Order: sequence, then C-alpha cells, then structure tokens
Amino acid sequence: MHTVVERELELKLVLSPDCSIPVPARLAYRTADPYAVHVSFHICSDTPVNWTFARELIVEGVFRPCGHGDVRIWPTKVDAKSVVCIALSSPDGNALLEAPTAQISAWLERTLRAVPPGSESTHLGIDDGLAALLGAGPPPSDDLWLSDPWPPDGSADDEIR
Repeated sequence: MHTVVERELELKLVLSPDCSIPVPARLAYRTADPYAVHVSFHICSDTPVNWTFARELIVEGVFRPCGHGDVRIWPTKVDAKSVVCIALSSPDGNALLEAPTAQISAWLERTLRAVPPGSESTHLGIDDGLAALLGAGPPPSDDLWLSDPWPPDGSADDEIR
C-alpha cells in the first residue's frame, strides 16, 4: 500500500521587491515515488503548472541554500517572517516563490515519517521486481546450454570464409 502526503498552501510569486501575488499550490509526496516531491501551482489557466524535484533538495533548502540549475531553494526572512524561497527556471521563464517555513516544515516532517531518509530504495520494490523476474518461469533446460550453436552441416564455416 502506498501513502500520499499532501498539503494545500498559498505561496507568493515575487514580481518585484515590493510586489508579490498569491499562488495556490499543492505539495504532494508519494511513497511510490520516494525520492521526489511534486508541486502543482494553480495559476489562471485550465491546467496547473507541475514541477517535480528531489525531496532531499527541499529538506536541505529549509536550512541552507541549495540546488542549482532549474530549482534552487533557500531559507530567509521577509518582514520578520521565516520563509523558504524557491527559484524555478525553465525555457518558458523564471519564477521566485516564497513559502511559509512553518507550513513547509510541517509537511516535510510528515513525508519524513512516511519514508525516513535513507530508506527510500526499500519503497521502490526493486528487490521484489528482481525476485519476480529472476524467479519467473521454469529453469533453463540443460539441453539448451549444452547444444552446439553451429549447424551440423558446416554451413557456418562456409559463411566465414
């Protein structure tokens, strides 16, 4: 059985140092995908904007700046309130979002209880999949392994020359 840990919250999309707009978002963590965090931003469109990145990135980003490239996360204070900044970059544009640290931390705590750090691989089912793959079907026949791969008429030798 897989668990989903979700949290609806309002982020702020920073447009300038003096201007930001609220953006409803949903954080989702699935034990079936234990290394990833999924964020859906509900902006003024028919479909949400979805991002997926490593859970480890947001866990670290609550405490210190981390990430590079498409996703960067760091803690800071805005108007004496603790926030987590999330900078997203794509070919379509860039966005700087602020999330309340307390809400992000509480949600992360729930994900870490569902799948403690270092135990993610046990939730992937790789061992079960390999066991099923390797244990599937009857063992190979000895005749198969002992048979001569070359035809008895010598035609293989003729093709090489």
